[in-house]
Amino acid sequence: MTLHVTNTLTGEREEFVPAEDDRVTLYLCGLTTSDPAHVGHARTWTHTDVVHRWLEYLGYEVRHVENFTDVNEKIVARVGEVGADEREVARHYTAQFLEVMRALNLKRADVYPRVSEHIDDIVAMVETLVEAGYAYESAGSVYFDVTTFEEYGKLSNQRLEDLEAQGDPDERDEKRHPADFALWKAGGVDPEAVAQHRHEGAAPPEEAAERAQTWESPWGEGRPGWHIECSAMSTRHLGETFDVHVAGSDLVFPHNENEIAQSECATGGTFSRYWLHTGMVQVDDEKMSSSLGNFTTARAAIEEFGVDVLRTFFLSTVYSADPTFSEATLAEAEERWDRLERGYDRAVAACDSVDAYAKLADADLRAAVDENREAFEAAMNDDFNTREAMAVLLDLASAVHEHVDGYSEYDFVGLKRAVDAFEELGGDVFGLSVGSPDGGDVRLAEDLVELVLDVREEERATGNYDRADALRDRLAELGVEVQDGDDGPTYRIE
Repeated sequence: MTLHVTNTLTGEREEFVPAEDDRVTLYLCGLTTSDPAHVGHARTWTHTDVVHRWLEYLGYEVRHVENFTDVNEKIVARVGEVGADEREVARHYTAQFLEVMRALNLKRADVYPRVSEHIDDIVAMVETLVEAGYAYESAGSVYFDVTTFEEYGKLSNQRLEDLEAQGDPDERDEKRHPADFALWKAGGVDPEAVAQHRHEGAAPPEEAAERAQTWESPWGEGRPGWHIECSAMSTRHLGETFDVHVAGSDLVFPHNENEIAQSECATGGTFSRYWLHTGMVQVDDEKMSSSLGNFTTARAAIEEFGVDVLRTFFLSTVYSADPTFSEATLAEAEERWDRLERGYDRAVAACDSVDAYAKLADADLRAAVDENREAFEAAMNDDFNTREAMAVLLDLASAVHEHVDGYSEYDFVGLKRAVDAFEELGGDVFGLSVGSPDGGDVRLAEDLVELVLDVREEERATGNYDRADALRDRLAELGVEVQDGDDGPTYRIE
């Protein structure tokens, strides 16, 4: 069976053929480090994680790069609330992202580049565009000239003449065309832009803006534009052309469109060969969004529902769909996970029992295992159709129940094949905790760490700081690194 994907760039379902026979390069537009990750972000992470896992299941070596945007006026708007300057705020939320990623059982990317460490790459790409005539300097800023790229609009299927102005209104006098976009912005951050995103408890906009980062460039002191960052980071770590670019559907325009324009003009080649866009999680018929305030943080969702239920919720719809986050849909996910877990547990218990025999054969069970494995592979090769693949795993659970309920003696070989299928497909591919012998121990360890941290917080609240410090030091000796923040302590098990 051959993998086919729906490529946003062409709008077609295409056979997936990477540039190299045995290797896939994958880039995900990461988050801006200005707010906690919410359920919508976690869904994009999880589907990208399963894309990564499925490609490895097919035998590919995957090089996975995912950035953190740590330079942005939204970050500056939280100066004084969670950090003394832009860099500290970014570090605070980056640490939270990494913690949630590990809690979600995501495979690690090969690289997590940050904008602040790639300024030289950004400046070099902007210089290339200016020298080639695709960009121009104006009042210390640099803009990409959209009229120089004949294919502008090919990702979002828009015509240049129909586009509205991009960027801030105060940029219009500096630009040749209203749709031109900034590659480099002169000076620092405008306090008015900070004021638009300021949170209660943050520093006044003028004071926060003074603590924003700036860098020297051939055009003077300034900051990079939003779109150029992903182009510079992705090509730095994956090469001028890579296989797969994943992003949320809300980034098709202008962000991804502008990535293509500036990257292909800078290199003269194709930027990304396949574009996959994840849908938006809905809450009461609106997109879950930090700006709308209708979000549940990923951390809170993990604590309330557990990782397996949350991943089951995400994977019960195809990546391109817009699922609804509600009590009803989470209850459905919990029921699916319970069915799947019970099917796996019964298969393991029967397989390991004294009533499982080598020469007893249940043709129906063995056929069901083979058919469900084939069906799972067919679903995943059909544009990563996790919805159908999840249904297949539930069918496998039903086949196990039918065998165990129908016999007093069991088919060891058939059950072993079922256990292997659960562990390979549900565990290795879907990232669920089936087949993780240490999974229960890990969850118990995490619960115990949380208990110790609760005790430590009680000690601190009553002024017993020496005792609190002793608990932290003891956790460190056991390999648990504790970090105190404004939102409470976080930890990482080394």
